[in-house]
Amino acid sequence: MTPQKPINVWQYKPWWCQPWSILLTGTTLITGSWLLFHTVWLTVLISIPLLTWMGFFLLVYPKAFRESLMDEIGNGE
Repeated sequence: MTPQKPINVWQYKPWWCQPWSILLTGTTLITGSWLLFHTVWLTVLISIPLLTWMGFFLLVYPKAFRESLMDEIGNGE
């Protein structure tokens, strides 16, 4: 029996939807808003949805994908 590889959601995603690209895009947009506007409230306003998006795709989505796949495997489908 061969050892089972851990399930990795990122192997199913294109290059533009990898952790490094998500972090780079979010960081660039937040930094760019500060450099462009120099306004704390606007940067915070831009940061909230971006950090939510980053958190979802880097933390929540991979865990949900793994659990969903394990449920399918466990049910014999």
